[in-house]
Amino acid sequence: MGLYKEDGTRIKKGAFPATAVPDVPMRITEDVYETKAYGPGDGRPEGSRHHLLYQVGTVVPQSEIDRLFTPAATITAITPATGPAAGGTTVTIKGTRLDGVTTVSFGAAAGTELKVVSATELRVKTPAGTAGAANVVVAADSGNVTKTAGFTYA
Repeated sequence: MGLYKEDGTRIKKGAFPATAVPDVPMRITEDVYETKAYGPGDGRPEGSRHHLLYQVGTVVPQSEIDRLFTPAATITAITPATGPAAGGTTVTIKGTRLDGVTTVSFGAAAGTELKVVSATELRVKTPAGTAGAANVVVAADSGNVTKTAGFTYA
């Protein structure tokens, strides 16, 4: 096996085209848990459980910690998808990595009474809006995710 440049020139180990990036080792200062979803397919009621990911004193590279926050949430379903322009509709949003969501916006206005049920489900009340389709934006520490025209005000 060999490694080659686009022009066909062989790359030697000492000439590998990359630059060093510091990957600072970080010592974990308190136990860190991750949420694992489970559902009807495994014979248990749907929900999530916390599992120990890192124990106090564990040393991990900064890149590994960064990777844990990189995957953004996803939105797979919004129900109901319509409601009155006056707002107040309790909406269930299903998706992935929703346990880090801090706000949900419908158009330019933030929803209220946000409740994170699990890593795959949250509930929020719609704010008042203008008749028509509104983008639904979930904001989390890993970034924002938009469901274009995800909710329609009637």
